[in-house]
Amino acid sequence: MVLSRLWSAFVVVAVIVAGVRFVADENYRTIFNDLVVGQSGDTIPVKVVDFAEIPTEIQPQFAQKNIAEQNNIFYKKIAPNAVQIFRVQRSDGIIGAAKTAVEISLGLIGIMTLFMGFMGIAEKAGGIRLLSRLIQPFLSKLFPEVPKNHPAFGLMTLNFAANMLGLDNAATPFGLRAMDSLQQLNPNKTRASNAQVMFLCLHASGLTLIPVSIIAIRAAQHSANPTEIFLPTLIATFSATMAAMLIVSIKQRINLLQPAVIAFIGGASAIIGALVWLLVKMDSAELDTTNKLISNGLILLIFFATVIGGIYKKINVFDSFIEGAKDGFYVCVRIIPYLVGMLVAISLLRTSGVFDTIINGIKYCTEFAGADTRFVDGLPTALIKPFSGSAARGMMVDAITTFGVDSFPARLSAILQGSSDTTFYVIAVYFGAVGVKNTRYTIGAMLLADVAGITVAIAMAFLFFG
Repeated sequence: MVLSRLWSAFVVVAVIVAGVRFVADENYRTIFNDLVVGQSGDTIPVKVVDFAEIPTEIQPQFAQKNIAEQNNIFYKKIAPNAVQIFRVQRSDGIIGAAKTAVEISLGLIGIMTLFMGFMGIAEKAGGIRLLSRLIQPFLSKLFPEVPKNHPAFGLMTLNFAANMLGLDNAATPFGLRAMDSLQQLNPNKTRASNAQVMFLCLHASGLTLIPVSIIAIRAAQHSANPTEIFLPTLIATFSATMAAMLIVSIKQRINLLQPAVIAFIGGASAIIGALVWLLVKMDSAELDTTNKLISNGLILLIFFATVIGGIYKKINVFDSFIEGAKDGFYVCVRIIPYLVGMLVAISLLRTSGVFDTIINGIKYCTEFAGADTRFVDGLPTALIKPFSGSAARGMMVDAITTFGVDSFPARLSAILQGSSDTTFYVIAVYFGAVGVKNTRYTIGAMLLADVAGITVAIAMAFLFFG
């Protein structure tokens, strides 16, 4: 019900904002066309005006180049006294969004089939149950409704490990398989169980050890120190994960002060601290090499151990792979309607200008309060990230190109990009895959954890970069 109301609100608010823009701003007379069939990158001509008619505050920009920009409206000098006004669409309309959703789902088939196949071997060989027994002393405290030695513990562990190493392609199959395992325990198949809520909130908090792709982008943009965002990003994403655990535990009345929980969190924190101590000494190239070695080595180790375990248990390894792989195809097909619905709503929000309105409102309130407004220029990444990872990456790159790779907004944008996950994508894909319609308080808990991560990210940006 919560997801239904939120989705409806997205659509209604987006159309209303677009209507206001259509009436109030002559630069948006084609906005309804943009919402439906527009494509990202489209140049939308508005009109040609005399140079004297453009805003006086942007006229000095033409002293260095023949194009200027203000509030996403571009002004290009096409003659000594003539200026072409135009807009550039930042996202696809709903037709393009629906197509993208299907392409994403179909693109997952190969990866899902591969990993589901190996998980089929691991389950028959007893590998998942072995991993479950190892991690159970801690996870059983967070998931008290999951029976002892249940395979879900092992599958969730694989998902968390893949997420921490930035292995998105591996994390999704492991996560979907974990959701399916938890769904088998769920007495109400259309309503999220406590265990499913806890798992998804921890998953969506986005705990990642090494934000390699972000460091690579900063290095490509010639940052003086591309890896400088590593430590503040890790602190922010760790804080978001702890916030997610705390929020859901309070809601589900789980006692986090149990010795097993304290010992595990303390041990994990110590290990992460040791890794940070080692990794901060590396430059971007060494960090990239180390990450690839650990990440890809772990995948190969899992595959190798799975096959060896299957041989040791004398199961038909290849048949087990095929049987498990079949599930990967069907899961990808099942999530298409959910993904289409979510991406269409996100497209409406982005194209209508809802996010621009929110950012402008935050900036106005910050200026009115007399506070430092530098962080506002990095916020678009944080606002977009719960909806779309690729769009948030685009916002980060935009901050880098607009303000400079080592500017405060660009550094903050990089930290925000690495310290959260795509909340609504996760909701659509994971609950859609198992047919859960009532998500209960999952979205609220996820967004509160996002807010915690964003708050810490801003604090870390001010602490590390002034």
